[in-house]
Amino acid sequence: MCGITGVFALDGRLHPDARAAVPAMNAAIAHRGPDGDGFYDAVDVSLGHRRLAIIDRARGQQPMTNEDGSCHIVFNGEVYNHRELRPQLEARGHRFRTSSDTEAILHAYEEYGPACVEKLEGMFAFVIYDGRRHELFAARDRLGKKPFFYAVLDGTFHFASELSALTRSPLWKGELDLTGLEGYLSLGYFIAPSTIYKDVHKLLPGHWLRVANGRIQTAEYWDVREFDTDDRPAEDLLPEIDATLRHAVHERLESEVPLGAFLSGGIDSGLVVSYMAEALGDRLVTTSVGFGERGHNELEAAELTARHFGSHHHPEVIEPRLEDVLGPVTAGLAEPLADSSAIPTWYVSRAARRHVTVALSGDGGDESFAGYDFRYVPHALEASARRFMPTGMAPAAGWLGARWPRSRHLPKPLRVSTLLENLSRDPAAAYYSDLAFLKPSDTRRLMGQSPDRDPSSSPVYAAVTDPYRRCPSADAVQRSEYADLKVYLPNDPLVKVDRMSMAHSLEVRCPLLDRRVVELAFRIPASRKQVGRQGKTLLRRLAQSRLPAGLWRLPKRGFTAPTSDWLSGPYAARFRDEVLASGSSIADYLDRADLARRFDGHRKREDDHGYVLWAAWILERWLRDVGRASRQVVI
Repeated sequence: MCGITGVFALDGRLHPDARAAVPAMNAAIAHRGPDGDGFYDAVDVSLGHRRLAIIDRARGQQPMTNEDGSCHIVFNGEVYNHRELRPQLEARGHRFRTSSDTEAILHAYEEYGPACVEKLEGMFAFVIYDGRRHELFAARDRLGKKPFFYAVLDGTFHFASELSALTRSPLWKGELDLTGLEGYLSLGYFIAPSTIYKDVHKLLPGHWLRVANGRIQTAEYWDVREFDTDDRPAEDLLPEIDATLRHAVHERLESEVPLGAFLSGGIDSGLVVSYMAEALGDRLVTTSVGFGERGHNELEAAELTARHFGSHHHPEVIEPRLEDVLGPVTAGLAEPLADSSAIPTWYVSRAARRHVTVALSGDGGDESFAGYDFRYVPHALEASARRFMPTGMAPAAGWLGARWPRSRHLPKPLRVSTLLENLSRDPAAAYYSDLAFLKPSDTRRLMGQSPDRDPSSSPVYAAVTDPYRRCPSADAVQRSEYADLKVYLPNDPLVKVDRMSMAHSLEVRCPLLDRRVVELAFRIPASRKQVGRQGKTLLRRLAQSRLPAGLWRLPKRGFTAPTSDWLSGPYAARFRDEVLASGSSIADYLDRADLARRFDGHRKREDDHGYVLWAAWILERWLRDVGRASRQVVI
């Protein structure tokens, strides 16, 4: 795991100021690679690398070159099948000087060109400078576990693992682009390929990029292609799921440094730990964190799993002082991210780094195996209701839903306003509405705009709904899972995990996001993965045979922070002083009177506005502490 930076001239000769900035760009991401840095310079390129030494620590320094010095690579990530690739490449005449996975990528590029990415199993973002052709080739892994940002600044192509590195270029303009603000407030993140900065982009997962002859070309090299084709009964599916997961976990255990796992009380991380125990025995190390509030603490369940597998377990109860952690978390994210679980992720990464350099996690099971039953179950019910709804009734359902009382104090069977409104929309629009933490109409009201209830007018509507629409499955749950895989996963959980772990120089590997696991999961019909009102049915069945008795029955809990309690209690005054003050940074973008009404209602516990208040606070902190150098705002 590392960090990469660099600049490349589009017109043939590199701007001297851009070349001189690469050491500063590299220094900005030193936390991603504390074990050293390296550089390569040519007439039209300068590459930088920060190294976190995991594999071939003695000889794996980067930038790395091929046999004749014509190609140079900087690489962030791990390629798990590099040992299988090596003999294939050696048989074609390639000579290896190291045992690192980096060199396998370089020789695969020499042999296969852009198609080399199809040979790689792992998580990666890399750039290869091809001196023979005077061009750059870059790629990002299939699911988007490793980041890649790029921008053209005054005719020079810049790239980096984090936005903070790009800001160190003297060509940086820092113009904010808040056209995606509505999406951030609704969903909690800015959607790729856009960023919060004008003309700065993220390379999409499963895509490669080439810069040649002054032009930038991108292309998709991977997607889920097969849906709903494996209709075997659960008894026949479980052995294949078991074998595929075991292989994915064992493949991720190569390391020359201490290795362990994040262990929550859930079945995903529990399954990962169960396969690790098979291979590591008494060398297994696990880490867990939880808040003092019982609703945000799974330490007891995690301890049960740790004892079962005999791990060297390190639990930790955290009582965060927000004034100490909010600044580092906001700066580490580089873009506003309203997912409050970034806080516990920061803490668990810090705790794990005391004992290991590499940690496996259970991320990814929900998006492929129907784990978000709080969204997927209602979506399935809506799909069923649509089949029986009389023609022409959709407008009436929408009218009634808009007027139905909305209160958490209503009994759950009477909270049907969202269901009625979704029945008035097409399924993709209903998916968008369900994905939004803050409904589009409420978001526009918060921004001081007319609360138009048609979500299709949102500037991020197409980016969210296009994956849902293009999914070839006829099943509503399968389409939601696929859209989550394309939208939610790479823009929220994977961003959070990468930035918070790398802030502590910790590498995190995600076996459930192995592309073979994902492809297998989508071949299985949703009706096998979600049975009735219970999601993740197949993984629960597998957990019955592998995890401590009863653990698989526990309800799903998110890795959450008690932000609602913080904002109504100990940090209410701090929020008011920073966010609602007349001189706040968000005053130009949000209706402070509307936000103040939500804050008052939240403090009085009339309703839970924890999400929107947290999103506003993170935005305020980011604009104040990270984005203050920006010279112009585009909105």
